[in-house]
Amino acid sequence: MAKKQKKIIIKQVRSKIGREQNQKRTLEALGLRKIGQSVEKNDNPQIQGMVNVVKHLVTVEEVK
Repeated sequence: MAKKQKKIIIKQVRSKIGREQNQKRTLEALGLRKIGQSVEKNDNPQIQGMVNVVKHLVTVEEVK
């Protein structure tokens, strides 16, 4: 039986204006374009690395 992946919700809470280009691109790669927008992603090392780059602009919570 396949192992069920944990999911996380990532919500943008701060603006990307005035941020470095790699942070802006990371937000876009996560699918975040506006403040208040949230996306649900699988919790894996790649996503965790992306979240770590923009941790000051987003909040993260686990899906129950």
